[in-house]
Amino acid sequence: MNSSVIEFAGLTKKYGSFTAVDHLNLSIDEGEIFGLLGPNGAGKSTTILMMLGLTEPTFGTVRVCGINSTTNPVEVKRKTGYLPEDVGFYDDYTGFENLIYSARLNGIPDKEAKEKVKYILDRVGLSEEINKKAGKYSRGMRQRLGLADVLIKDPSVIILDEPTLGIDPKGISEFLELILKLSREEKSTVLLSSHHLHQVQKICNRVGIFVGGKLIAEGDINTLSNKLFSSDPFHIEAAIRQDEKVGSPDIVRNELVEKIKQVAGVHYIETFNDTFRISCAEDVSGEIARVIVESGVQLIHLSGKEYGLDDIYNRYFEQNGNSN
Repeated sequence: MNSSVIEFAGLTKKYGSFTAVDHLNLSIDEGEIFGLLGPNGAGKSTTILMMLGLTEPTFGTVRVCGINSTTNPVEVKRKTGYLPEDVGFYDDYTGFENLIYSARLNGIPDKEAKEKVKYILDRVGLSEEINKKAGKYSRGMRQRLGLADVLIKDPSVIILDEPTLGIDPKGISEFLELILKLSREEKSTVLLSSHHLHQVQKICNRVGIFVGGKLIAEGDINTLSNKLFSSDPFHIEAAIRQDEKVGSPDIVRNELVEKIKQVAGVHYIETFNDTFRISCAEDVSGEIARVIVESGVQLIHLSGKEYGLDDIYNRYFEQNGNSN
């Protein structure tokens, strides 16, 4: 059974009358990659600062590896590696020299540090850039170097705050795959804070949706999807091509919509020109295909769609009276 490595209990942070984090209760297990989602200003970064003991909660507690972050912040920092949105390095030092400096700050002897730094730079894909000045690194390379810096002290917990901002798509994909690989091999617990939904969905075991300082939902994608879309779990998209000989395109389209609505299990239909998006209680794609073909129009494609994190996120915003 997994044990909780990160525990938030009633964690709250107020700045005067403004509540940045509001009664956060959450447990994150060992080896888990947890995605903390929310727009800018939702309270994600404030939560991270309290985790690291860099700001004190108004009330409530946060424990990392069983250690209270408020009363023992130094011990928490020894267990935790933090990669902020913008990593700072000495630009006139090479990547190797920057990491050697970090190793010394963490009390690692020079002989051990040199071997360790070479190993970690190879792990993050920077072995060929070992003697390059950090000031010449691209944004993606700096983030990789930042991750290497995090790994120097063998952390039990890795915190990533918007780690992919400013990186090109190829670099993002490589960085996320690296995080996933490290989590699996090192059994590190990872907290990934982001507002890029597709990136979070790609690697996270569970997600928490953070809005206005409150955690309004948490769970894996399937659990959240089933909870939100239990009445219409199947989503079917169909595209048609019309022949003007059949009749007026608008009339034919409207008549077809009415026929599809009569199919048992169909709840509602959205139309976008000649594309229909159909939500239904069960998979009735075969019956929908039959209705379309018998209507005298050409069926171009018909496919099922699973509800993803983007759908979940937007639905929670709708239910909580927020706009995306």
